[in-house]
Amino acid sequence: MRQSRRKHSPAFKAKVAMEALKGDATVAELAGRYEVHPNQIRSWKRALAEGAAGIFGGGQDQKKTDEALIAQLYQQIGQLKVERDFLETRFGR
Repeated sequence: MRQSRRKHSPAFKAKVAMEALKGDATVAELAGRYEVHPNQIRSWKRALAEGAAGIFGGGQDQKKTDEALIAQLYQQIGQLKVERDFLETRFGR
């Protein structure tokens, strides 16, 4: 019988990653204590370290990037509509 994957809450992941960042215990010790694979702890630790700047930055950079992407997509939609309308009138659908 195959064992199903365990789902860990974001709070649990943050707790384990914070402990890994502290460095009081090795990743192997934490893996044994929390019964997760050491690679998973390393992944959570990396994600926490990379995402920490977003907590203090207010997410403005991501918001600007999202707005720019949305504007670009609307521009593409408009261009495709113009092309479709042209082809529709040209070939008389």
